[in-house]
Amino acid sequence: MAKRIMIIGSSGSGKTTLARKISKMRGLPIVHLDAQFWNKGWQPTPGELWRAKQHSLAAASRWIMDGNYDGSMEIRLDRADAVIFLDFKRFVCLLGVVKRWIKTKGKTRPDMAAGCPEKLDLTFLKYV
Repeated sequence: MAKRIMIIGSSGSGKTTLARKISKMRGLPIVHLDAQFWNKGWQPTPGELWRAKQHSLAAASRWIMDGNYDGSMEIRLDRADAVIFLDFKRFVCLLGVVKRWIKTKGKTRPDMAAGCPEKLDLTFLKYV
């Protein structure tokens, strides 16, 4: 049985929702990469510090990590027992992002760093 699970996929694909369900079923601690990467006011963690932080997080014996962060994915892949890729059509992911924004706009989601209230802008929609 997998003890270290990565969940990757587009924004709005349901990575966090699936991580919560698997965590509840398996008793694995969740690491929300967005909450680890972003700092108050949507300030990113600098590159080398971010890589060091991921090495530390991935070193744990049990986890579910949700999030992509392509430039450092190999750190998690080297330790993961399983990878779940949520591959949905763009429309489904955009709908997920908009639903999440409606539900949490102006508030900080539980899976996000403190001081990073939910926002939705054209740049993010184009990214999705």
